[in-house]
Amino acid sequence: MATVRKPLVIPAIDPASVPERKGVTQYPEPFRAMVAGRARRVLGDALGLTHFGVNLTRLDPGAYSALRHWHSLEDEFIYVLEGELTLVTDDGEQTLTSGMAAGFPAGKPNAHHLHNRGTTPAVYLEVGDRRPGDEVTYPDADLAMRWSRAFTHKDGTRY
Repeated sequence: MATVRKPLVIPAIDPASVPERKGVTQYPEPFRAMVAGRARRVLGDALGLTHFGVNLTRLDPGAYSALRHWHSLEDEFIYVLEGELTLVTDDGEQTLTSGMAAGFPAGKPNAHHLHNRGTTPAVYLEVGDRRPGDEVTYPDADLAMRWSRAFTHKDGTRY
């Protein structure tokens, strides 16, 4: 006899029920193409979380998680669920596979991002806090983000 499963209700969800946001980014042109192969299910928002964000993220082959960056006040954490990703930091590159994790403490200027150099999609969980006043530095691009969530050139002029 098959078990009938009741639909989940908040505080529980099936991540597959959360719409996938593919290629959605706040980056201004010309930086958008770099993350076009990124798809996120914004689980934290779906659950009503306000102090930290949780995303189930898929990177297609060739895609990047973000431009290399670091946060002034926000901690970040990732946990690889499927596939293989290259973690690129100021210290070099490392390969992360299923079951591996990485953390990026706030205020430590070690810019980072993930790159899927494989031939299959990779999936990971990303968690970050939502600290007011956070600023994001992108050392490889003429880009910065202030807490106003506005992207600027490094000299402060808006995109």
